[in-house]
Amino acid sequence: MSAPRPAAAGLPPRGSSKVAEPHLLGKRWLAALLLAGPILAGSGCALLQRDPAATGAGTGAEPKAAPLPPAPLVVEIDAPTALKQLLERHLDLVRLGSVARGESIGDSELARLIDAAPSQVRELLQTEGFFAPLVRITREPAPVAGAPERVRVDLDTGPQTRVARVDIEPDGALASAVLGKDPLARQTLQTLRESWPMKAGTPFRNPAWADAKAAALAQLRAAGYATASWGGTAADIDAGNHSARLYLVAESGPLFRSGEIEVEGLLMHDRQTVLNQAGFAVGTPVTETLLLDFQDRLQKSGLFERVSVALDNNVDKADAAPVLVRLAELPLHQLTVGVGVSANTGPRATLEHVYRRVLGYAATARNKAEWGRARQAWDGEISSHPGPGFYRWLAGGTVERLETDTDVVLTQRLRAGRAQDSPRIERLYFAQFDRSSRRTASSRDDARSLSAHYHWSWRDIDDPILPTRGLTVSLQGGGGQAESDGGNVRGAFGRAYGRLTAYLPLWQRWYGQARIEAGQIFARDQLEVPEGLRFRAGGDDSVRGYAYRTLGPITAGVVGSGNALLTGSVELARPIFDSMPQLWGAVFVDAGNAATSFKDFKPVLGSGFGLRWRSPVGPLKLDLAYASELRRVRLHFSVGIVF
Repeated sequence: MSAPRPAAAGLPPRGSSKVAEPHLLGKRWLAALLLAGPILAGSGCALLQRDPAATGAGTGAEPKAAPLPPAPLVVEIDAPTALKQLLERHLDLVRLGSVARGESIGDSELARLIDAAPSQVRELLQTEGFFAPLVRITREPAPVAGAPERVRVDLDTGPQTRVARVDIEPDGALASAVLGKDPLARQTLQTLRESWPMKAGTPFRNPAWADAKAAALAQLRAAGYATASWGGTAADIDAGNHSARLYLVAESGPLFRSGEIEVEGLLMHDRQTVLNQAGFAVGTPVTETLLLDFQDRLQKSGLFERVSVALDNNVDKADAAPVLVRLAELPLHQLTVGVGVSANTGPRATLEHVYRRVLGYAATARNKAEWGRARQAWDGEISSHPGPGFYRWLAGGTVERLETDTDVVLTQRLRAGRAQDSPRIERLYFAQFDRSSRRTASSRDDARSLSAHYHWSWRDIDDPILPTRGLTVSLQGGGGQAESDGGNVRGAFGRAYGRLTAYLPLWQRWYGQARIEAGQIFARDQLEVPEGLRFRAGGDDSVRGYAYRTLGPITAGVVGSGNALLTGSVELARPIFDSMPQLWGAVFVDAGNAATSFKDFKPVLGSGFGLRWRSPVGPLKLDLAYASELRRVRLHFSVGIVF
C-alpha cells in the first residue's frame, strides 16, 4: 500500500465544505426510454408494412413526410437566451415532451419529473456560474381535452460567480528548474501564468474552465514539456459571495531536448540538405516554435510537397529525443503555365520551368519567361540548396523589354551572390552588372554599371494574400561604378531604397493599411546609372490614378527615370458581406512622385475606391482612382491564374 501523497501547494485542504469542480448533471433517461420504446417499435413496424403506392415508389413522385404527432407536454422556460437554450437541450422535462410525441404521460411519472426538475436546473446552471438560483416550477392543466399539458419554469439566476483568484504552481522538472533559477524555466512559468485566460473578475463557467485548462496544458507542452499534465485542479466556489478561487498544479514531466534527426521519404535529395534546415543543435529544448520553424523552412525550400516534423515524446528518451521528419519530394522537373492581366502592363502569359537537382548536384535552376503586350522578360537563376546558417549561393540573369506611351526600355542584368531565407527575414548580398538602353522618339540613352548590393527584408503578417495585421520592411543599399553617354561619362554612384508597410485592425471589421517608400541615387549630375537602378512612380502598387511608370522627371515632354523617389499610401478596407469574407471593399489616398532630386520633388495625389477578392484561382485587385494632377479617372486591376 503506497503512502498518501502530500497535498499540493495552493490546493484547499481535504474536508473543505466548499464546492469543488462543478460537474454536469447525470442524464435521467429511464423514463424517456420506457415511453419511447413502444413508439420506436411501432414506427419500425409501420416502416416494414408501408404500401409502395402510398410513398410514390416506382412512380417517380417524392414521398411526403408524415406530420409529427402532437407533443403530450409543452415546457415554457423564462430565462436569458443562452440559459434557455442550455435547459432546452438538457432538461429531462423538455426531452420527454419531444420523445413521447403521440403518447400520453402518466401523472405519477410527470409529477416525479417535475419534482426532480429544480435540482436538475440548478446543476445545469452551475456549469454557467450560477450557484444560487431560485427555481419555480408551475404545472398548468390542459385548457381543453386532448390538448398538451403545460409546465412553466421561472428562474431568478442571481449574480453570476466570478473568478476571485488564480494560483498556478509547477511540479516536476519545471519546479526544480524554477527553484534553480533557470531563466528559461522561469520565463515558461511566467508566460503560463500571464496567459491564463480566466483572470480575476471574469465569469466562472464550466466550458471556459475546461478550455482554459486545455489551452494552458497545450502551451506547457509546446514549451518543451511534451508529457505535461495536471497534477491537480480545483475550483473552490463561495456561493454566498459569488466568487471562485482556482487552484492548479502543473505536473510538467521532463524537459525534452533534441537528439538525432530521423528523416523519411528522401529519394533524390541529400539528408544533409534536410539537416541544414534544422537550425538547432543536439541538446536544444524542443519547443513547438522550434519544430514549426524547421517545418516551415523545409516547406519553403521548394523541394518538398509535404513536410511533417514531430517529436518522439518517449519519456525515456527525453534527454536526447529523436526529431522525426517525414517528407514527400516534389518532382525533379516542374513546368508551370500562367496567364494574367493588369492595368500596368496589360495581358500576359508566363512559362516557368524548375529543375530541382541540376545534373545530380544539390542545386535548383529556375527559368521564367513572360510575354505581354507591354512587357517581355526572361528571368533565370541557379542556386544551391540551403546550407549551414540557411545560406545559399546563387547566380542569375534578367532581360526585360518594357514599352510605355513615351519610351521603350531594354534592361539586361547579371547577378551573383549569397542569400539567406528564414520565415521572417531575408538577406541578399550580391555583385551585379547592369546594362540599359532607353529609346524615345527623339533620342537614345545607354548606360552600364558594375556594383555591389545588400538587400534586407523583414515581415511579420498574418496572411500573405490579404494581410490584416503586421509589418513588412524592405531595405536596399548598394554602390559601384557606372558609365553613360557612350562611355564618355564615368564615375561612382550609390543607391538607397526603403519601403515600410503596416497593417492594423481598426473597428467594426475595418482594417487599415499604410505604406511609405523612398529611394535615392547618389551620383554627380552628368552621370546616369542604368534604368534598372533608377526610379519611376505610378501604377497599381505606387500612386494609383496614374499609369505605370508615368511619374518622373520630364525632359522635352518625355517622362524619364529619376534619382529620387518618395511615395505614400493610406487605405481603409473591410469585408463587404458577412457571407463572403473573401470579398473586400476599400478606399484609399496615394501621393508621391519621382524626380531628378528631392529639390525638384513635386508630389501628385490619387484617390479612390476598390475591391479585393481572394478568388479560388488567385487574388484579384480592382481600383478606380482619380488623378488630381490629370483630372481624370483610371481603372487599376490585376489578376493571375496559374495552371
